[in-house]
Amino acid sequence: MRRPPTELRLPMMPRNISPLLGILLLLSLAQTSSAAERPNIVIILADDLGYGSLNSYGADEGLVRTPNIDRLANEGRRFTDANTPSSVCSPTRYGLLTGRYDWRTDQKHGVINTVDPLHIETTRPTIASVLKSVGYRTAAIGKWHLGYGTTRADFTKPLTPGPLDIGFNYHFAVPQNHGDASGVYVRNREVVGLRSNQVVPVGKSPYGRDYLGIDAPQRVDENVMDTLTTDAIGWLEEQPDEAPFFLYFAPVAIHFPYTPSDRTKGTSGTGLYGDWIHELDVSVGRILDTLDRLQVTDETLIIFTSDNGGVLTTEGIRPEAEAYRAGLRCNGDWRGRKHSIYQGGFRVPFLVRWPGHVPSESVCDETINLVDMFATVAAVIDHPTGSDKEVAEDSANVLPAMLGASPKKPLRSSMIVHSPNGNYAIRRGPWKYIEGKPSPNLKKVPRRDELGAQLYNLQDDPSEQHNILMEHPEITKSLAALLDKHRTSGRSN
Repeated sequence: MRRPPTELRLPMMPRNISPLLGILLLLSLAQTSSAAERPNIVIILADDLGYGSLNSYGADEGLVRTPNIDRLANEGRRFTDANTPSSVCSPTRYGLLTGRYDWRTDQKHGVINTVDPLHIETTRPTIASVLKSVGYRTAAIGKWHLGYGTTRADFTKPLTPGPLDIGFNYHFAVPQNHGDASGVYVRNREVVGLRSNQVVPVGKSPYGRDYLGIDAPQRVDENVMDTLTTDAIGWLEEQPDEAPFFLYFAPVAIHFPYTPSDRTKGTSGTGLYGDWIHELDVSVGRILDTLDRLQVTDETLIIFTSDNGGVLTTEGIRPEAEAYRAGLRCNGDWRGRKHSIYQGGFRVPFLVRWPGHVPSESVCDETINLVDMFATVAAVIDHPTGSDKEVAEDSANVLPAMLGASPKKPLRSSMIVHSPNGNYAIRRGPWKYIEGKPSPNLKKVPRRDELGAQLYNLQDDPSEQHNILMEHPEITKSLAALLDKHRTSGRSN
């Protein structure tokens, strides 16, 4: 694999060369060296992994053990205030890849369904397309959940447009969720092993609904994590020495159904839920071991995070409730869970490792958002996004925070988060204002305590227990106005 130098060393210019030509030659050499030093990039986006589910974020080792993921914390930087743009999956995935809040699209609430069309416009730049344009080899492996085609997806025909049309060279995926209605894998533009266009009886999914009946080998839930990880490792092993790579790896763990393999089943102190966390940790360990074996660890920027908070259930017989009773607090001390407007829905683990660049065993309290990955990756490769184009409209460059700098002012002046019922909230410094209104297009308005205007000071009240809206009318008014401004202006950065 390619091993770039760790620093730029320019040769001495011959004495008989003209000063102007010497300057041009130096500039050319600098640009060539800079391009050669672009790191490989791996983004691992876990599914439904809450803030408190890793040992490096406070989980008791007697309940779960996550040594492989925590290796990234030991060898890199742990963020304490990393947030997702949505408290549910597909909107966050859209935001991460495009640098744009998903609610700016026609998806004002909910998530992408199994047969929905490609959610990212093929004309819109993505992290993958930007990296591909400067010579990266790119792959999207794992859970996709951003649709295929231009209308209702027909899995018996080529699934185009899709990931290959928005910057990825290779794609291998579970189309929507673990246990989704498709029941199959997709590679590039085709269902893997498709035999015919006939509908066949294949039973019901873990959600109690009929599978689509695609005539192809059906996924075995207990094998999915191994299959996805093995494919990612195979792709890494195939990459040529002369080109950097970008791997967007999206494990299905720890999304329901909880289906640990024989390797991890029964290994935690919390039942299936903790075992499934162990399955994720094993997968990450295999990826890290592969980078070590290929001798590219030192030249690879790796980011590990989650698409939203964990599923919190405290009563009943579900695995989440069993884990809760055992003592695991999947979202730490944050209020709420996946789907909610509170911090437990958005605050997620975020670990960064880039040897020689990111300080090891370090902690960062800077407020960042997964939508910032576009501008940050662009900064890594010195590819400005610009502010006058429809590109990464909501993405802030948080590379200084990753590299250990201490900015004089916040890298993000404010941040909008959004729940799947269409409720908005905005953060600025310690203040968080919740608008408390559901999407007007919802057929059934959920009755939740979050549907009402609220104001919290997260520095004084991190668990969002005391609504101080009435005590601070000017702050409330200011944040409500800023929220409206960012919604109507088309961009927030």
